[in-house]
Amino acid sequence: MSVLTKEKILEEIKRGNIKIEPFNPDDVGPGSVDLTLGNVFRVFKKQNKIFYVTNEADFEKVTEVIEIKDYYLLQPGETIFGITQEKITLAPNLCGWLEGRSRFARLGLMVHISASFMQPGIANCQVLEITNLSPIPLALHPGTKICQFIFQRCEGEAKYQGRFKEQQTP
Repeated sequence: MSVLTKEKILEEIKRGNIKIEPFNPDDVGPGSVDLTLGNVFRVFKKQNKIFYVTNEADFEKVTEVIEIKDYYLLQPGETIFGITQEKITLAPNLCGWLEGRSRFARLGLMVHISASFMQPGIANCQVLEITNLSPIPLALHPGTKICQFIFQRCEGEAKYQGRFKEQQTP
């Protein structure tokens, strides 16, 4: 498997093997595409009871979806889920990685806690597992180029058919 550079990313977009909606060519860097923070977030409900982490665990029971207009104030130690404005669709021979950007990591902002691998054949907006590791509140503004998607070629083909295959909200 190999990481696609700017030239190869643009070739795959032209061929229709990578679709990014909406797409801005200025967002393509040397080896990734910057993605934009949306205005819908999933936040944890305020409660103090134990939530059991099992195979049947349902995150929707302890979270709620909110929509913001200006910014979300992320407190130190707080984790929320955001979503990209862009929908990514990949051919069955392409996969990728969702990563933060160093300019925000230097502020203590983690954009993706785990689960950063994006399966071949996805067709969805990308959910962000956002955590503030800094000692100060951070205001998250929709429209910020908050993360980057790194594309890789697969050996063989596959298509993601899991629970979040057509996700459009966090």
